[in-house]
Amino acid sequence: MQHGGVRAQSTTAKDHSPNKALILSAVLPGAGQAYNHQAWKIPIVYAALGGMGYYTLYNYREMKSYKDEYLYRVNHDDTPLEADYAAFPTSNIYNLYETYNKSFQLSVIITVAVYGLNLIDAYVFGHLFDFQITDDLTLNVSPELLPSGGGKLWGNNGFSFVPAASIRLTF
Repeated sequence: MQHGGVRAQSTTAKDHSPNKALILSAVLPGAGQAYNHQAWKIPIVYAALGGMGYYTLYNYREMKSYKDEYLYRVNHDDTPLEADYAAFPTSNIYNLYETYNKSFQLSVIITVAVYGLNLIDAYVFGHLFDFQITDDLTLNVSPELLPSGGGKLWGNNGFSFVPAASIRLTF
């Protein structure tokens, strides 16, 4: 419909908002996917976030345990704090602390990246919500002869043909 030369936009096309999907996923991971009618992605989002959350917490606890052990030994003439670590020299305790510290930092970065991918997925598929692919999507490949001037390849008057393939995509 046109009103005064301006085309009126349909309200059904504007009902689905990618920004709303983004905000929903930011507040509650997976909510944007549900809004986009892709509920099958919700277990993937929670498995990834839950797995990374567990790994981050594990690395933090181990890092803190080795840090406490190391600081106690430094302040108490290499006397172990916990019996489990008595067989380890102080230098090994510090190396284990450094290893778990780096793993903790990396797991935090990966957790933030997984959360970001959740947001990107909700936003992009919010834009693609109304995208339709019709059944008449076809690809035709056929041989052709293209004219090529200036050579005496197959012709005798300076005009020749070159074999080629023609690709046509209909959608």
